[in-house]
Amino acid sequence: MSDVLEHPEAPTTPEHVAIYRKDYLPPDWLVPEIALDFDLDPDRTHVRSRLTVKRNGEHDRPLRLAGNGLTPLVVRANGADADWRVGGDALVIELPGNEATIETEVDIAPAANSKLMGLYASGGLLCTQCESEGFRRITFHADRPDVLSRYRVRMSADKARFPILLANGNLVASGDGENGTHWADWEDPFPKPSYLFAMVAGDLSANRDRFTTMSGREVELNIWVREKDLPKTGHAMESLKAAMRWDEEVYGREYDLDLFNIVAVDDFNFGAMENKGLNIFNSRYILADEDTATDIDFDNIAGVVAHEYFHNWSGDRVTCRDWFQLSLKEGFTVFRDQSFSGDMGSKAVKRIEDVRLLRAAQFPEDAGPLAHSVRPESYIEITNFYTATVYNKGAELIRMMQTILGPEAFRKGSDLYFERHDGEAVTCEDFVRAMEDASGVDLSQFRLWYSQAGTPRVKAHVEHDASNATAILHLAQSIPDTPGQTGKSPMVLPLKTALIGADSGVPQGEEQLVLLTEGSASVRFEGVVEPPLLSINREFSAPVLLDVERRAGELERLAEVDPDPFARYEACQELMMRALLAGARGESADSTSVIAAMRGTLISNALDPAFKGEALSLPTEGLIGDRMELVDPDAIHSSRETLRSAIGAALADELGRAQSVSISGADLSPQAKGIRRLKSVALSLLAAGNPERGAALAKAQFDAADNMTDRQGAMMVLASMDGPEREAAFAAFFERYRDDSLVLDKWFALQAAAQHEDTVDVVEALAKHPDFTVRNPNRWRALVSNFAANQWAFHHASGRGYRFVTDMILEVDRINPQVAARQVPSIGRWRRFEPTRAKLMRAELERIVATPGLSKDVFEQASKSLA
Repeated sequence: MSDVLEHPEAPTTPEHVAIYRKDYLPPDWLVPEIALDFDLDPDRTHVRSRLTVKRNGEHDRPLRLAGNGLTPLVVRANGADADWRVGGDALVIELPGNEATIETEVDIAPAANSKLMGLYASGGLLCTQCESEGFRRITFHADRPDVLSRYRVRMSADKARFPILLANGNLVASGDGENGTHWADWEDPFPKPSYLFAMVAGDLSANRDRFTTMSGREVELNIWVREKDLPKTGHAMESLKAAMRWDEEVYGREYDLDLFNIVAVDDFNFGAMENKGLNIFNSRYILADEDTATDIDFDNIAGVVAHEYFHNWSGDRVTCRDWFQLSLKEGFTVFRDQSFSGDMGSKAVKRIEDVRLLRAAQFPEDAGPLAHSVRPESYIEITNFYTATVYNKGAELIRMMQTILGPEAFRKGSDLYFERHDGEAVTCEDFVRAMEDASGVDLSQFRLWYSQAGTPRVKAHVEHDASNATAILHLAQSIPDTPGQTGKSPMVLPLKTALIGADSGVPQGEEQLVLLTEGSASVRFEGVVEPPLLSINREFSAPVLLDVERRAGELERLAEVDPDPFARYEACQELMMRALLAGARGESADSTSVIAAMRGTLISNALDPAFKGEALSLPTEGLIGDRMELVDPDAIHSSRETLRSAIGAALADELGRAQSVSISGADLSPQAKGIRRLKSVALSLLAAGNPERGAALAKAQFDAADNMTDRQGAMMVLASMDGPEREAAFAAFFERYRDDSLVLDKWFALQAAAQHEDTVDVVEALAKHPDFTVRNPNRWRALVSNFAANQWAFHHASGRGYRFVTDMILEVDRINPQVAARQVPSIGRWRRFEPTRAKLMRAELERIVATPGLSKDVFEQASKSLA
C-alpha cells in the first residue's frame, strides 16, 4: 500500500497551516435554525444574526464561530450579554447549558469586497458567493459543511436602487418600509450548510417560465438579468427545463421547491453556484444569442445550467461532510452534466470533448508537483482544490463505477444513496457503499481511485494464434510516483476492448469489458480467425495512458474501420501524435499516413461533421509536450506547423469544400453545429497550407458571418497571421462589440492565444488597454489564462512570458487571491521543460514565494511547486 501523504511538508507561516483529513472531528455545536436580518447598502450593510445552537455530544467546549474580517458589535446569549472573546478569526462564546440562542450584529462593506467572496457589489447588484468559506465574511457562524440549518432571511434595502430582493427558498412576505425602503422575507424549508446560502439585491428583470414536475407540481422559473440582456436568456431557460426533465427521467429526481431562481452576475470567481433555489451564475454561462455566442458557448451554457440544477440533489439535498469530500458532489454532478449533454447532442463527440479536457487539464496535474488524489488528504487553502482532479477525474470515477456495475445497478445505487442520505452531510465512502449495497459488487479495491494520485499507465499487446483462432491480450499496469506517494497498489481498470479483423474490418466477436485488477494479466479471446487490430479502452472507459504495441499499418486501419467512434478518433490522434513527436525530436516525420487517414475521414459519408471536426484537429502543443521527456516548445511548434502545412496543402480541395459550406447561425441543431465546427477546422488547415489563400478566405468568412462561431473561427486564423486582414478584422470586431463585456473578452482571448511571434508584445500592450481590468475575473482570465495556455508564446525563450504572468499573479493576489492562485500551475511545471526555461520558471516561483504579504492561496500553490 502507498503512503497517502499528499505532499512533502512545505514551509509554513502561522497563516499558512495545513489542515488534514485524518484530523476531522464532528462539530462541537449544531445550528438547527438561523435567522438573518440585512439592512443592505453597498458601503455599510448591517447584519443581525440569530442562531439556535445545540451542544453536539458530551463535552464542555465553548461555541466557536468563524468570522473572517468581522468585528462584533453585539454578542448576546439567550437575550443577555454573552461571555465572549475573539481568538484569531473566531468568536468564542462560553455557554453553560446544552442549548442557546446566540445573537450577533456586524457591519460589512460589500463595495470594498474585491475578493468576490461573501457579500459583494457587482455592476449595481449586491450578491453573495459563500462556497467554500465565504459565509464567515458575512456573519459569525460555524461555517462548515456538516452544520446544516433551516434559514429564515429578511432583506431591507432602498426600493429604487434595489427593487428586487432574492434569497434561498420561498418568498413568504414582502412590503414597503420607511424612507423609500422595502423588505422581503424568505424561508428555506430544507436544512443546508452555510456555503449554500445566497442572496441578491438589485435592479433586475426576469425571463419567467413554468415547469410541471412528474408528480404534477407547478414550479415557477425565473432567470434574472439586466433588462437589456433579457433577449439573451432564452437558451438558458430551455436548457433549464431540459435538465429538469432529464433528471426526472434518468435519475427519478424531482425538484422540491415551488420556485427556482437564477441570477446572472458579471463579477464571479467561478462558472456558477448551486445555492438552494437561488443559483448565481457568471453572466457568460447565461447570456447568448447567435450574434454574440459561439456554438461552444451555447453548449457550455446548457452544460453549466444543467450542472447547477443537478446539484439540487447531488450537493444540496445530500451534501459533503467536509471539504476533503468535495468530489462527492462535484465528480458525481460533472458526470451527470456530461451524460445530459451527450443525450442532448452527439454522445461520441461529447465524450471526445470531455476526454480532451481531461488530458489537457487533469493529466498534467497528475504528472506535476500539485498532483493530489480525488479525495485529498490535506490543504492549506481549500479553494486550491477546486481542480480538474476533483471535478473531471472525479467524474471518471463515477463513470467507471457505472461501467463496472452496469446502468441498472448504478441507478439502483444512486436511488439508495439519495434515499439513505437525504438531508445529510456525507463522504465519498458513503457513495461507494451505496453502490455496493445496491449491486452486491465488492468495490474495496476500487476505493484506491479516491486515495491514490497519478494517472495509471497500461502496456498492451496481442498475440494471435491463427491455427486455433485465438488471441491473447497481455496487459500490465503501473502507477507513477507522485509527491508524497510511492509504491502504489494496482488499481481496478475497466477496459472496454474489441478485436477487429485486419483484413475484413469486421469485429471478431463481441466487445468485452476487461477488468484489470493486478499488475499484469492475460485475457484469451476465442473465434479470432484474422490477424486482429486491438481496439482498447473504447469510449475511454478508464482514465489511463496507453502504450500499445502495434504492427505497421494497424493505426491507419483502425482509423478507417473501427466502429467505435471514440476509438476511431483515438487512432487518428495517435497517428498524428507519432508524426508530431518524430518531428519534435528532429527525426524524419512521414505525414503520408496522417494525410491518408484525414482524407478518408473528410470524404466519408458515414461520419457526421462534428466528429470529422474533432478527428481532424491536431493534438495541441501542450499534449505533444506531455508525451516528451523534456518539453522544447520551439521544436514542438515547428513540428506541428510543418504537419499542418503539409495537410493543408495535400487536402486543399477536400478542405475547401468543407470550408465553403454555409449554414444559418440561427440553426443550433447538432448537425448545424457540426458543420460550423468542421468549417473552422478546415479553414485553419487551409491557411497553414497556403497562408495567402487562407487569409483571404478567413477575411471573407469574417465579413459574411451571421453568427459568432464563423466569425470567431475566422479571427482565430487571422490572429496568427500577418497582413492587413488581421488588423482590419480585429478593429472591426472591437468597434462592433466594445460595449458588450462578454464579447470583448473574446477579443482579448483571441489575441492572447495567437500563434504569432509578436504575441508577448501584444499581450503586454493589452494589459495596459483601457478596457482591461484585473478586478473582473472573466477579463483577467481572457488575457492572462489564455496567454499562459499558449505554449509557444508563453514559453518565449527570453522568459518574458513568465515574468508577465508572474507580475499579473502578484497584482491580482492583492485583490482576489482565488483568481491569482489558479494561474500558478502554469509556471509550476518547470521540471518538465528544457533546462534554460526550467531555470527561468523556477526563478519566477521563487519571486512569488518571497513576496511579502502573499495570500495563503498563492503561497500553497507556489511553495508546493518548488518543493
